[in-house]
Amino acid sequence: MQTTVTPTHCPYCALQCGMSLVPAAGGGVEVAERVDFPVNRGALCGKGRTAPEVLSSAVRLTSPLVRREGELVPASWDEALDRIAEALTRARTAHGVDSVGVFGGGGLTNEKAYALGKFARVVLGTSQIDYNGRFCMSSAAAAGTAAFGLDRGLPFPLEDIPRTGCVILVGSNPAETMPPALRYFTELRENGGTLIVVDPRRTRTAEQADLHLAPRPGTDLALALGLLHLIVAEGRTDEEYLRERTSGWAEARAAAMAHWPEYVERITGVPVPLLREAVELFCAPEAAMVLTARGPEQQSKGTDTVGAWINLCLATGRAGRPLSGYGCLTGQGNGQGGREHGQKADQLPGYRKLTDPAAREHVARVWGVDPDALPGPGRSAYELLDALGGDIRALLLMGSNPVVSAPRAAHVEERLRSLDFLAVADVVLSETARLADVVLPVTQWAEETGTTTNLEGRVLLRRRALPPPEGVRSDLEVLHGLAGRLGVEKGFPTDPEEVFEELRRASAGGPADYSGISYRRLAEEGGVFWPCPAEGAEGETAGGGAHPGTPRLFLDRFATGDGRARFAAVSHRAAGEDTDEEYPVLLTTGRVLAQYQSGAQTRRVAELNAAAPGPFVEMHPRLAERLGVADGQEVAVVSRRGRAVAPARVTSGIRVDTVFMPFHWAGAGRANVLTNPVLDPVSRMPEFKVCAVRLEAVR
Repeated sequence: MQTTVTPTHCPYCALQCGMSLVPAAGGGVEVAERVDFPVNRGALCGKGRTAPEVLSSAVRLTSPLVRREGELVPASWDEALDRIAEALTRARTAHGVDSVGVFGGGGLTNEKAYALGKFARVVLGTSQIDYNGRFCMSSAAAAGTAAFGLDRGLPFPLEDIPRTGCVILVGSNPAETMPPALRYFTELRENGGTLIVVDPRRTRTAEQADLHLAPRPGTDLALALGLLHLIVAEGRTDEEYLRERTSGWAEARAAAMAHWPEYVERITGVPVPLLREAVELFCAPEAAMVLTARGPEQQSKGTDTVGAWINLCLATGRAGRPLSGYGCLTGQGNGQGGREHGQKADQLPGYRKLTDPAAREHVARVWGVDPDALPGPGRSAYELLDALGGDIRALLLMGSNPVVSAPRAAHVEERLRSLDFLAVADVVLSETARLADVVLPVTQWAEETGTTTNLEGRVLLRRRALPPPEGVRSDLEVLHGLAGRLGVEKGFPTDPEEVFEELRRASAGGPADYSGISYRRLAEEGGVFWPCPAEGAEGETAGGGAHPGTPRLFLDRFATGDGRARFAAVSHRAAGEDTDEEYPVLLTTGRVLAQYQSGAQTRRVAELNAAAPGPFVEMHPRLAERLGVADGQEVAVVSRRGRAVAPARVTSGIRVDTVFMPFHWAGAGRANVLTNPVLDPVSRMPEFKVCAVRLEAVR
């Protein structure tokens, strides 16, 4: 039994709030405040406070399961791992190495994400690996890399937000998605700064704003272009900054000037006076920020949309300067680190590109393999899921629940069912795990040590506080066992610190350089911002380097070849589908305070279920009246892809042409059966945030 206080971090969102775990009177652990961690300063939301409840053996998996005669039944670890190894070998032999897919999760620690990417490419030899973080911030990552040469969720610490002059918060609702972060925006206003919230709903966050802009879903790109037009027309650009620190301004300016205010009002529904007020609030102070989240990013033009919001920062000289800049509020717990170290289809550890010969050479040397043996880039997340049962015949899935979380979810469920073989490693029997041929019970956050990287780029150490239940193993042990059965005896250690030491060498010299970070430093310092290169020759990382880490990026130059930030010359275009006579209303989706992502864990906590027991359809009173629907009455929401049913929640805090559904639930109210999988051409992000639907009262 645990007898000491263990400082660690919450297992949920990308804030990675600090908490302490202390012995509980009846056994196990309970959460206590950890005021020394600067991100949350002791504050926790209900999900963080109740996180230990999912550690209970009563709600989780504690034995491997294998399918016999159509049913999942308990089995030994040897039988479960043997079955997986045999099935993967059978698929590779019959159909080639790319007939095996790997799908990871944004909640995996850096060590597990790194090992999973290495396992796919070294042991399986497959290019078919991606992860659910593709659905999180891939559009922001693509736009940030194009503009700045480097993507990190926030290029500055959260502590800078209260000290800036104005923040434009686009498509983000931290009051419900990451409540401890709301204090930064409250403090901003207390310090005399202003907050502008862009959201089609009047959310709890929008209620705190000085100005709320409520554009039609799918028109955030036009809104940003209209604001830039006014900035130019009113002479508010920073000409010296444009000359010295940017490139591509002429093309971006020309594109913006085609989006005059009245035209933007017709597209977005945001009145011209509010556009002018937003420009005044943003440009008046010396420093300002733009922060985006899933609203503008989860669109088929998400990369262009984020690029247009970055343009506002560049045109006004608000990037790469103190207390100014663009940032993305990452959603998943390790969405940042999860893609930096190799489980994304096109990347190698250290945020290196899989197509870069030098990157392949470096990582292959660390892995002890021939660079030419490494496969090339594979499919993005939705494209990989859509290919299941076709040329992908077997899938290893870790830490994700696409039956609930993927777009066009009913179709994805059909694809999963069509596989020759599905293996799932998870802490609970999720809706996806129920479809598997083999299910492996794996350790949780409090039962394992490992690192995560929060939305600021701050690398953190989670510490093991108690042993897992008998019968449960770590993901690293799973990969070690499978690698050995597939003929690779070395290179997959089960000790997370040993894995991290290799990750440090693999990341050395890359954009996301962790080589100067060690477990010792993380324990002593409470977190280190990447990039943090080691001192001395590349790869000589034992003991950690003296580099202090990099809390603030781009203050001297951007990470591009010439050190200049690049404008995005983009223009408005329509969403993947628009309304028509058959589907006259727009649907947008999102989260609620008491649940998290697909709900696989939070739906097992009584307190959270009491606060948010099920899905709903939020709609404006005028729309409800038109349909003859009363508050609480069942409503069917129908798109070209499926049908979901949930009670109406009637509120004036949403546009009359829009309905909102949270996506945390399976069953009849599964929102993602409706969403459109059309992809952004650059980021391959599906269009979760806008699709055309019709509503039907359920009598």
